[in-house]
Amino acid sequence: MTGTKSPLLSLPGAVAAEGADEGVAAHYGDIFREQRELAEGRGFVDLSHRDVLTVTGPDRLSWLHLLLTQHVSALPPQQATEALILSPNGHVEHALYLVDDGTTTWAHVEPGTGQALIGYLESMKFMYRVEVADATADYAVVHLPAGSEAAADGAAAVRELTYGRDLFLPRTELVKRTEGYGRAAGIWAYEALRIEGHRPRLGFETDHRTIPHEVDWLSTAVHLQKGCYRGQETVARVHNLGKPPRRLVFLHLDGTEEVLPPHGTEVRLASDPDGRALGFVTSSARHHELGPIALAIVKRNVPLDAVLLAGTVAAAQDVIVPQ
Repeated sequence: MTGTKSPLLSLPGAVAAEGADEGVAAHYGDIFREQRELAEGRGFVDLSHRDVLTVTGPDRLSWLHLLLTQHVSALPPQQATEALILSPNGHVEHALYLVDDGTTTWAHVEPGTGQALIGYLESMKFMYRVEVADATADYAVVHLPAGSEAAADGAAAVRELTYGRDLFLPRTELVKRTEGYGRAAGIWAYEALRIEGHRPRLGFETDHRTIPHEVDWLSTAVHLQKGCYRGQETVARVHNLGKPPRRLVFLHLDGTEEVLPPHGTEVRLASDPDGRALGFVTSSARHHELGPIALAIVKRNVPLDAVLLAGTVAAAQDVIVPQ
């Protein structure tokens, strides 16, 4: 479904997003108003470009428990959770945003990653009574912010979160169902609030060597009292005996600069602008209250009080993952 245009791009003022978020609106003409309304519990965000998977069958939760970093064997119906799939060496390969409705486990994942994830899951079915399906053609994800009074009528499943609700809506009813949710906010507004909330995103805050400890996924997507999943040895070893080589930081960027540092921009010490790169910017945005902000991955031993440079932009750091 990658590249499919959302019907909500026909709403007034919609400007299409590019890159990983192609297919939905970047904004609808006023990014700061859109952010403020989301922060105040109004409006909705079109996330219909994300891939949707379902897992059915009587063994679905016990089977997923063996594959995921999260404890899901006794996941109560309607309780949202996050989980990862790791490589044998403990590197993050997939991030899943899950809820089980009592008969079906629903998950949404990054755009374009669904087929690879399904391929892996299919290879691990063995004799378990499970069925994995790509439901992206039939269902779309819409996000309602925390405090929203909009009803979730018609949703096939709902993920209740501290920062809002993710609804799995029938794709053919996307326009009809969202008419009662208030004004649409674009992905730029959603991303600004995600960055403010220090929430990592696969493919943005991660690369081919990311381990969960580096981006604070231990607090939301990894259960440290369970084993028996691929990559668990690395998770346990680093947690108990070592320290992650890198850490996620929140950056307050110099507001006098006109250009935001894009993903991949090298981060250095402001006191040594020509020195060795110590990390890179992962996501950046203009926030309606905080001004320009970013997330970055830096080496673990970068001093906590050091002023950094994101490209040519000065940045003060807030700790997310401790040294």
